[in-house]
Amino acid sequence: MKIILSIVLLSLSIFAADQAPMISLSVSAIEEPAQFVKTINIVIILALFALAPTLLLMVTSFTRLIIVFSLLRQAMGLQQTPPSQIIISLSLILTIFIMEPYAQRSWDNAIVPYMEETITYQEAFAKGIKPFKEFMIKNTRESDLALFYRIKKEKNPKNIDDVALTLLMPAFIVSELKTAFEIGFLIFLPFLVIDIIVASILMSLGMMMLPPVMISLPIKLIFFIVIDGWTLIIGNLAQSFK
Repeated sequence: MKIILSIVLLSLSIFAADQAPMISLSVSAIEEPAQFVKTINIVIILALFALAPTLLLMVTSFTRLIIVFSLLRQAMGLQQTPPSQIIISLSLILTIFIMEPYAQRSWDNAIVPYMEETITYQEAFAKGIKPFKEFMIKNTRESDLALFYRIKKEKNPKNIDDVALTLLMPAFIVSELKTAFEIGFLIFLPFLVIDIIVASILMSLGMMMLPPVMISLPIKLIFFIVIDGWTLIIGNLAQSFK
């Protein structure tokens, strides 16, 4: 719950207006331009609530985890095992585990003081998004961040507070995709070797009609069990985040 609230706080901060609008269910004619602006702000906030799951993919470890698990399933030659629901659930659980310290900092430093009315919502936005920005910057390649700064022709930031979220989030996603593919390549190698060995043996025995996958799949499974593959992959994935 803290992670979800922190993500919502992050989404609101991207399009924060000068004053936080108060949501009212009453219907009345707009008499002043300021009322129209508040109505637009409410619509934007409701839209951002709907986009919260997408932001979960953009600012957390979820992207790297689900891609690596999907590549692992393909490397082993398993089409629908484990099912996609299991992979998504496992990725979500590990995302909560990895992001919990950052969400806790956002909760303690921003949301709790704001609910206690000790800080303004502008200060809550700044303090709430800072832990997530630190996480993204730590796991974003400098070249990827520089790419989007060059595309938008922006000046280089002086510190973490100067890094714009609209530039940091796409750079973070690109870096996560690169890292996930690199990990996936390393996962593919041992299973590829098994496939080559099995195919070579069957070819030398003249068993051309026998699909190599029927022999290599159980070998891959027992190999994965012997090396305790889930522990190795999950442990190294969790430690791969800086």
